[in-house]
Amino acid sequence: MKIVDKINANIQEGKTFFSFEYFPPRTEEGVENLFERLDRMVAYGPTFCDITWGAGGSTADVTLGIATKMQNLFCVETMMHLTCTNMPVEALDNALNEVRKAGLQNILALRGDPPKGQEEFKQIEGGFGNALDLVKYIREKHGDYFGIGVAGYPEAHPDFIVDDEQQMKKNYWDSLAYLKEKIDAGADFIITQLFYRVERFLQFVEDCRSIGITCPILPGVMPIMTYGGFKRMTTFCKTDVPQAITDALEAIKDNDEAVKAFGIQQGAEMCKQLLDAGVPGLHMYTLNLERSAVGILETVGVLDTSRVPRSLPWRQVPSTRPGESVRPIFWSNRPKAYLHRTLDWDSFPSGRWGNSRSPAYGTLSDYQFMRRHASSDKRRDAARAAWGAELAGPDDVADVFVRYCKGEITMLPWAELEGLHSETSLIKEQLLALNAAGYLTINSQPALNGVPSSDAQFGWGGSGGYVYQKAYVEFFCAAEKLQPLLDKLDGAPSITYIAVNARGDVRSNMKEDSVNAVTWGVFPGREIEQPTVVDLVSFMVWKDEAFELWGSEWGTLYEEGSSSRQVLADIAGSWWLVSVVDNDHVKGNLFEVFGL
Repeated sequence: MKIVDKINANIQEGKTFFSFEYFPPRTEEGVENLFERLDRMVAYGPTFCDITWGAGGSTADVTLGIATKMQNLFCVETMMHLTCTNMPVEALDNALNEVRKAGLQNILALRGDPPKGQEEFKQIEGGFGNALDLVKYIREKHGDYFGIGVAGYPEAHPDFIVDDEQQMKKNYWDSLAYLKEKIDAGADFIITQLFYRVERFLQFVEDCRSIGITCPILPGVMPIMTYGGFKRMTTFCKTDVPQAITDALEAIKDNDEAVKAFGIQQGAEMCKQLLDAGVPGLHMYTLNLERSAVGILETVGVLDTSRVPRSLPWRQVPSTRPGESVRPIFWSNRPKAYLHRTLDWDSFPSGRWGNSRSPAYGTLSDYQFMRRHASSDKRRDAARAAWGAELAGPDDVADVFVRYCKGEITMLPWAELEGLHSETSLIKEQLLALNAAGYLTINSQPALNGVPSSDAQFGWGGSGGYVYQKAYVEFFCAAEKLQPLLDKLDGAPSITYIAVNARGDVRSNMKEDSVNAVTWGVFPGREIEQPTVVDLVSFMVWKDEAFELWGSEWGTLYEEGSSSRQVLADIAGSWWLVSVVDNDHVKGNLFEVFGL
């Protein structure tokens, strides 16, 4: 979807919105860290996120890769920056074709900064020398497919900021005329350069309107995070900084925490003035950090991290998975792995899972999904600290799961996000008891019966409805525990289950082609929605992934041939993965079957 359409919809509804900007890290470890932070921040509900092209076009391939994953794995409407720096037409064509193939529909068209080591921007042979020509080219080659954003400069472009007052006035109005040319050439909206004088931004908007620029104009807000970074950025951009800000920072420049706290306070004051003046939304330059941008949004009341609305229990992918409304519950803690495995599907389940379950699941060869905690020395050290330097036996393994349920550690191989889902607070004690008894849980949800869809913890689907859940738990258990457990489950009429080992031996009381809805919602004027299901076909795919993680994520932390690695290999080779649903969401007690 075009970002300008989302912006205009928010404006029409009177809804204040926000967006986040990131830059491409230079190392694989940095990219992984960005993905983890991005996952948290996308959950706050930004209207869009964007990723920069990198100074001098130096990180073009990284930007393309990150932008694709932002859109299709992190499920946020994504805008990729595209610059003229070191980009002949052939390279521009490749970039545009790649992002279009990935389902991205938004570009921020920029001239770009000079390449590293050069003082001035120079047009390369076969390339463009300004953003105007880039906008024209995108429209010429791709018609109306892309939504195009461009940069605006409340204080004029840094290249044209001069001391002479009369010349500066001319340069400013020339920059506005040039901005209008970009809009007339096909750009849809404007995001501004950083500024620290609200009145300057408001005057800029008024001046834009006076010459016929009517599109949305978003203020670019750069939080002050470090003294040195602030000085470098404002010097590079020739930003006019109020003396009060300069004086306040000079007094605390050697205290990093004080600078951050001041940055949040100053940023919040500035954003409040902007919102009070009628600005519809805020574009936050995050510098790949979370605390300051989120802290400012929380302070001004644009974001309440405890009440983030959800259209479904899981995050939807914009644009590229039209109509998708149903997923198996098994990947609830590994949603990006699920998205990766289903990228090549021509259509996605809508309304009922049975409508679209014929396509084959793809494999997971990407280390991001199967070796995430073993992808660097730093990550291996963190995982060993959480899961144990040595493992003497299954009891040590079970202790890791117990500590995870207690919140003493925040990572497991079967979870992409840190810590338990908030909704498991209702069944935390039961999960602790299960894990202590040797049933090592990797997925669960409590029963719900008509919880308002606006509930901060459990709600989804919009206001005015009610949501329901069947109690669910999924776990590994030793082979000797399985038959006694199945005898109990078979004696409980409301229970359905699937048990499978790594070899593919199956024990189940479900029909092979049955699909069991375990989450559903009832809303005014809509059909009942059932976004989460249990089905045997998908469980057999999931079990391969789940068993492999014992080795690829955990076992590789230890030396080949070590007793610790053998403990995990024995578990993966002989234990069972069990999925259990209590279909009585009103009076059922799933954990009673386990004697809890």
